[in-house]
Amino acid sequence: MKAIIVESFGSPENMKVVDVEMPTIHTDQILIRVKTTSVNFADIKSRYGKKGKGKLPYIPGLEASGVIEKIGDKVKSFAVGQRVLAFPHHGSYAEYIVADENLTFAIPDSVDFDTAGACGIVSFLSYKLLADVARLQSGETVLIHSAAGGVGTTAIQIAKALGAAKIIGTVGDESKIPMAISAGADEVICYEKGDFAEKVNALTDGKGADVILDCIAGDITEKSLHCLAHYGRLVMFGNSSGKTGQIHTNDLHASCRSVLGFSLGTTRKEHPERLQHTAIQVFRLLEHGKLNIKISERFALQDASLAHQWVESRKSTGKVLLVVEH
Repeated sequence: MKAIIVESFGSPENMKVVDVEMPTIHTDQILIRVKTTSVNFADIKSRYGKKGKGKLPYIPGLEASGVIEKIGDKVKSFAVGQRVLAFPHHGSYAEYIVADENLTFAIPDSVDFDTAGACGIVSFLSYKLLADVARLQSGETVLIHSAAGGVGTTAIQIAKALGAAKIIGTVGDESKIPMAISAGADEVICYEKGDFAEKVNALTDGKGADVILDCIAGDITEKSLHCLAHYGRLVMFGNSSGKTGQIHTNDLHASCRSVLGFSLGTTRKEHPERLQHTAIQVFRLLEHGKLNIKISERFALQDASLAHQWVESRKSTGKVLLVVEH
């Protein structure tokens, strides 16, 4: 089968299309013929050797949609020919993948392969961040950094579906403001054009945001504490800036504020059963039209290096999809 292999850490040019052996499955696993997969920021970090154990060569990718080709003897929940979304064992940039039964999810008839292949990471992550980690309550204000990206545009919609009264986004470039607005943000701030914390406080009559989603870290984290409401929850789920932010304990206890962390990767590895409920809720939102995955670009699988270049350019908005032609 065809697959994308990262031969050495570094630039997108280190990604090659190669012929590899068809993967085999264990008794509790599923073989899936891939229809679509997508580019996540974690794929970029892995390619530079900044994420995971750094073993070479490897197939990148975290999620894929497709059709079940074969099931293990112990698999009870799925059948050959079924349409599924899965988080595979050894990368998703390939014509076929292997996934555990408990990390495979049936796709509703109304959800197409493009949406399924793009939604797994961003929608499962966004729902977990808002519903389970931040415990978002109806009527609260949410601030979402990197609001025009795949997670950002998805989190905006899920926050609205969960009852947020006001959703504020931040972006690094003014050209990305329309994407965040189209996803449903009430206000969008370009943090390169002044102090976003001051603007958030002004937009909330000095109260600040009840929930802040931060995947950037560094200075953005520190400034976020300047606009986090009493009893507010700052949720950290990445560090795309490559920097760490300083948090002082006296910023928390008197104001009853919390700083929380979450990793979908850790959850997939250590507590995959916790994603079953998440999948039900995400697919329900998709079926009812309350969640629309923003796909900005589509590339053929063999052009994965070009897709990575586009994401790294910081010009991309929404999700970047890789389409597999068999």
